[in-house]
Amino acid sequence: MKRFYKHVAIADGAILLDGRPIKTPARATLIASVPALAEAIAEEWRGQSEELDLRAMPMTGLAYDAIDRVAPDPAAFAKPLAGYAETDLLCYRAESPPQLIAEEAAVWDPLLEWARGRYDVHFEITAGIVHAPQPAATVARLRDALATRGPFALAAMSPLVTIGGSLVTALAVAEGAIEANEAFDATHVDELWQARMWGEDALATQTRDIRRRDFASAARFLHLLD
Repeated sequence: MKRFYKHVAIADGAILLDGRPIKTPARATLIASVPALAEAIAEEWRGQSEELDLRAMPMTGLAYDAIDRVAPDPAAFAKPLAGYAETDLLCYRAESPPQLIAEEAAVWDPLLEWARGRYDVHFEITAGIVHAPQPAATVARLRDALATRGPFALAAMSPLVTIGGSLVTALAVAEGAIEANEAFDATHVDELWQARMWGEDALATQTRDIRRRDFASAARFLHLLD
């Protein structure tokens, strides 16, 4: 799509293109009630060249998701994210080699310890991929930690959870207990270890870089809401 506007402004949280509010794909008005987020979205539109590139507008895309996909039923949207409490990556450890086992423990144990202190929960840790049920209280408390968040926060939590495979790490990012880039590396310990041991694959590196960018964008969106 070619750029069809000259001026970008903000009025009461609505981002205006030549005086007209942006509409989401579902034709709702895009309103960001937090000024910092509204300004970040406006900057994305100001930064577009003659051809619009929506891939370069992650704040806009997440706002679209919040309004069109999350706001109509936040509980339904949060349900599959809460399900990660049962299968959190941090609870499933490698069976070998010893070096990887040690690296996972060094990176993942502090995150689980943070969650234990923050939410008063217990985790079952296992080696391998066989499902290890988590205590019902743990699942309930982590689910409740999501349920208190509004549509815009849930829209940002979604890529944090799904890209990393860890609800615990996503909550740690949301609450400022870990920086986004460090959190991404934490949830990709196995992949990064394999790359160090056997060398990088160009396609795998490119794919991981895209995931890192999306993860960082979601974290930025979330923190703009503060």
